Amino acid sequence: MSPRSPPCSRASRPRLANLPPDSTHIRAREAGTGRDLVYPPAPVPLVVGVYDNHTHLEISDGITPLSVAEQLDLASSVGVRGVIQVGTDVATSRWSAELAAREPRMLAAVAIHPNDAPELEAAGTLDEGLAVIDELAARPRVVAVGETGLDFFRTGPEGRAAQFRSFEAHIEIAKRHGLALQIHDRDAHDEVVETLLRVGAPERTVFHCFSGGADLARLCAEHGWYMSFAGPVSFKNAASLREALDVAPRALLLVETDAPYLTPTPHRGRPNAPYLLPHTLRAMADHLQTDVSVLAAQITSNTELVYGRWDAEPVSLSESHRGPDTRPSGGLA
Repeated sequence: MSPRSPPCSRASRPRLANLPPDSTHIRAREAGTGRDLVYPPAPVPLVVGVYDNHTHLEISDGITPLSVAEQLDLASSVGVRGVIQVGTDVATSRWSAELAAREPRMLAAVAIHPNDAPELEAAGTLDEGLAVIDELAARPRVVAVGETGLDFFRTGPEGRAAQFRSFEAHIEIAKRHGLALQIHDRDAHDEVVETLLRVGAPERTVFHCFSGGADLARLCAEHGWYMSFAGPVSFKNAASLREALDVAPRALLLVETDAPYLTPTPHRGRPNAPYLLPHTLRAMADHLQTDVSVLAAQITSNTELVYGRWDAEPVSLSESHRGPDTRPSGGLA
């Protein structure tokens, strides 16, 4: 297995946003150094649509951030049929569940990110946070527990016990509610696999932003675990990801953006969004030497097997559940 995996999710922790009252975001990504902060142009639409199986629409990015409505409208215009909006703490999980309840193009995943677990454990509030995640997991249109897992890149040995405890608690929540599990796995492949085998993986387990090589892909295939590929599979220096793609069964493939992070080639480094998913899908199809529509049809079927249909549960249309202000706030260049 690869000793050092590509970055996935939260390259730096998003700060709590001091955003205008009409914003639909609750966090903001740090600008960073030397990044082009203009959203890329929309790609050529897909003929056969797919779902973005992991995104963070609560995080604003770019010079002129796109509202949630803009992001979903743009996604629809290029053949991205829906998204899984993923929580990483109590606040973002609650936001995700509440917005998915009234947005037909969105389903939700809820969890405490592994890098947050040691801080909460030290504060004596991890159990309280896990109890909220358990409650949110029972809500309509919440279809997954995640992202949870292990991250040994940003958390040192002193925080690993808390990560393991949190991960195992999330696995139990997913199994109790009959939900899929979305795993964050960074520099911890062996330990993630050992934990899943020791405590028993949920029936539908997804390695979000798959970051292993061919060996981990074979292990996932052996146990029926899904592999979700994000923008890095299109990067020139990610040969190990493409080797994993070569051995991964097509029936276990998913695709995601992890937006606003991990923007695929040819726009690496710029703000990411679900409407850019076709670039990743096309990179996968090109590498596999298959028709992009055939691959899209397979991945769409896989996604619905993992999470169900986006219209399986009705959205709330009551006045008390109206969505946030979704006035346009950004643009493309």
